[in-house]
Amino acid sequence: MDSTQISRFSLFITVFSCILAFSFGDNSSSTDAHWLLRIKSKLVDPAGVLESWSLRAHICSWNGLTCSHDEAFVIALNLSASTLSGSIPTELWNLVSLQTLDLSLNLITGSIPPEIGRLRNLRTLILFANNLSGKIPTEIGLLKKLQVLRIGDNMLAAQIPPSIGNLTELRVLGLAYCQLNGSIPAEMGNLKNLVFLDLQHNSLSGFIPAEIHNCEELQNFAASNNMLDGEIPASIGKLKSLQILNLANNSLSGSIPPEISGLSNLQYLNLLGNRLNGEIPWELNHLVQLQKLDLSSNNLSGTINLLNIHLQNLQVVVFSNNALTGSIPSNFCLKNSNLQQLFLAQNKLSGGFPLGLLNCSSLQQLDLSNNNLEGELPPTIDKLEKLTDLLLNNNSFNGSLPPEIGNMSNLENLYLFDNMITGSIPVEIGKLQSLSTIYLYDNQMSGSIPMELTNCASLTAIDFFGNHFSGSIPETIGKLKDLVLLQLRQNDLSGPIPPSLGYCKKLQQLALADNKLSGSLPATFRFLSQLSTITLYNNSFEGPLPDSLYSLRNLKIINFSHNKFSGTILPLTGSNSLTALDLTNNSFSGSIPSRLAISTNLGRLRLANNLLNGSIPSELGRLKELIFLDLSFNNLTGEVPSQLSTCQKLQHLLLNDNHFTGKMPSWLGSLHDLGELHLSSNNFQGQVPAELGNCSRLLKLSLHTNNLSGQIPHEIGQLTSLNVLNLQRNNLSGSIPPTIQQCKKLYELRLSENLLSGPIPSEIGKLTELQVILDLSRNLLSGEIPSSLGDLLKLERLNLSFNRLGGELPSSLGQLTSLVMLNLSNNHLRGQLSSTFSGFPPTSFSGNDKLCGPPLTSCMESAGHENNILSSTAVVCIIVAIVFTSTVICLVMIYIMLRMWCNMREVLISNSSEGGGNGIEQIKREDQERWMYGDEKKRKGEYWRVMSSLALVPSQNHNDHISSSCIFQVKMDTKKLGI
Repeated sequence: MDSTQISRFSLFITVFSCILAFSFGDNSSSTDAHWLLRIKSKLVDPAGVLESWSLRAHICSWNGLTCSHDEAFVIALNLSASTLSGSIPTELWNLVSLQTLDLSLNLITGSIPPEIGRLRNLRTLILFANNLSGKIPTEIGLLKKLQVLRIGDNMLAAQIPPSIGNLTELRVLGLAYCQLNGSIPAEMGNLKNLVFLDLQHNSLSGFIPAEIHNCEELQNFAASNNMLDGEIPASIGKLKSLQILNLANNSLSGSIPPEISGLSNLQYLNLLGNRLNGEIPWELNHLVQLQKLDLSSNNLSGTINLLNIHLQNLQVVVFSNNALTGSIPSNFCLKNSNLQQLFLAQNKLSGGFPLGLLNCSSLQQLDLSNNNLEGELPPTIDKLEKLTDLLLNNNSFNGSLPPEIGNMSNLENLYLFDNMITGSIPVEIGKLQSLSTIYLYDNQMSGSIPMELTNCASLTAIDFFGNHFSGSIPETIGKLKDLVLLQLRQNDLSGPIPPSLGYCKKLQQLALADNKLSGSLPATFRFLSQLSTITLYNNSFEGPLPDSLYSLRNLKIINFSHNKFSGTILPLTGSNSLTALDLTNNSFSGSIPSRLAISTNLGRLRLANNLLNGSIPSELGRLKELIFLDLSFNNLTGEVPSQLSTCQKLQHLLLNDNHFTGKMPSWLGSLHDLGELHLSSNNFQGQVPAELGNCSRLLKLSLHTNNLSGQIPHEIGQLTSLNVLNLQRNNLSGSIPPTIQQCKKLYELRLSENLLSGPIPSEIGKLTELQVILDLSRNLLSGEIPSSLGDLLKLERLNLSFNRLGGELPSSLGQLTSLVMLNLSNNHLRGQLSSTFSGFPPTSFSGNDKLCGPPLTSCMESAGHENNILSSTAVVCIIVAIVFTSTVICLVMIYIMLRMWCNMREVLISNSSEGGGNGIEQIKREDQERWMYGDEKKRKGEYWRVMSSLALVPSQNHNDHISSSCIFQVKMDTKKLGI
């Protein structure tokens, strides 16, 4: 190839290279366009903010981009609040000329990549208010030119990297509202140009580094709502440029360093919600630029020594919830004071109303509540003419309300509740046209509610609860068109509800309970369409409910209990928003309307002590939110519907004192949240369902006065939370299950008037919480009283009467020093009573014949009496035996003598008739008589003399002799006598 051809080829190569270089190699904006289009493809852009990013348009016209002056480079990318989502594209790190990157207020996720350190020209990095997570990369410390770093309001966690201390040009650092933990790195002290430091709402802990004082340009330091502890470093007082210091809601302790007074430019100081103690340093009076000071919710003590004479720019002072004592200085305020808000609530301030505050003519809000202030309110209180909120509640102010309060024309909220204010409401109160809230509850005020109060047309809330107001509710109450709350409970108001109340159409809460109101409900109630709560209990309202109540569809809470309402409850079933309905102790009649089931949010239904009849509607099973169902003391009949088993949130089921029949439902065991079950005084039959043992949260089980039979189920022992068990007055039989020992929280156990048999289980002694009563009386219990009952040290009443208990009284019962009632009567107990029982009446032990000792007769007297009884018995027996034996012997002797006498008479008569031998025979008879009776005749004396005289009386003739001799009319057989 010759030189000419070589020259032409070289020229071609050169030109081609220049074209390539111009087209691709040196065109930086074209390169940025390439990467930006890649970035666009990685982001989700529902709002179309990136639609202008196209090669059809020049890159510098693309939305959100800023180019350099020569349009050679992209130096700023601002896509803030563009609803972009996705992660930060890796292609972004190729835009090395970027000085500003703002992707804030989007939905970007993922982490901040460490490659961000490649953007060495970056001066502003704003990524706040996204969903970024992970940790802050240490590579961020490579951005040496960075002046603004705002990456807060994300889900960033882990520690703040110490490498942030390398950003010496940084002026704004915003890391708030993340999940950062660990301590504030001491390297923060290297940021000498830092003006704004926001670390609030993280989980930072540890001390505030003393090195922070090196940030001499710092104007705003906010580290509130973290877990910082330790003391506030005194070196913080060297931050001469500081205007805002917010360390609220941490765990800082110790005293407030007086060195803070060196912050001569400080305008806002917030240290609330820490553990600071000691006194408020007097040096704070040097903060002459201070406008807002909040030291509330600490443990500060001592007196208030801040004076407005120094702090003339002070607008807000909040010292609430500390332990400050003493009174407010009389020179606290100047007449030209700028103080607008003063909050000193929940301290221990004492004395009267601080008259020095009356000089704070600019004061708009004053809160002295929850202190120990006393005395009367000054009549000059109207000097606070700009006051909008006056909170003096929970003190001991007394006296009456000064009429001058009516001159405070800007007053909007008046809180004087829980004091000892007396007297009546001054009629001047009606001049307060701006008054929105008046709370006078829990005082001792009296008199009538002035009609002038209804001139306060801006009133939204009236609360006079717990006073002694009398008279009637003002007839003109309906003028208060904006009234939302009317609370007049616990007063002495009388008369009917004024019909004009129905024109308070914004009324949401009406509480007139515990008064002496009467009459019927006005028909104008139908206009109270926003009413959500109405409580009228403990009054004397009467008559049927107006049908207009049916239109109140927003009612949530109704309590008409303890009145004289009658008729049906149907008018109250129009709201499907009901959460509580209480109509107890009225005279409502008819059946329970099934329409109640539309109130699917109903949690409390109480209809007790009425005249309701019929059965429980099965539709009530739709009330899935029902917690409390009380239908007791009515005339309800039938069986309990099984649909109630779907009310799984039931905690209280009271159906007692009705006429329910059938078996006690076993599905009750599926109500696992049940805490109170009261089915007593009905006609339930069958056994106590063992399934009740599944109701592990049951506190009270009362099934008394039914016709239940069978044994007490062993599963009763599974009710380990049970406090009260009452099964008395049934027909239960068998033994008391020993598993009852597992009910260790029982303090009342009643099983009386059943047919229970067997011994008292010793396991009952393990129920050491028994206190109210243990009643096992009127059963068939036998055996001895277990000594373990002596372990029931809290027991106050023990009744084991009318059983078959025997044996001696265990000495351990003497340990029951809490007993006030003891009844062991009508058993078979024996032995001597301990002296500890001497204080009980004899009736406690009567019917136990072998029991002795005080208060019964002494055991010696009892033994003597027993011996006397035995001796008398023996004597009687002996006497009876002697008399009987003697009688028998006498009769036998008489019989023998008569027969012999009769025989002898016959012989004598026979001899006489033969005419001889009378003398000899007479002698023989006398010898025979002496031989037969001998000395006995002499011992018996008169008896035998009588008999002998009778025997020797001569008869005039034979026939008369026979008839008079044979006294017993016995016919003599001579052959048997051998004659």
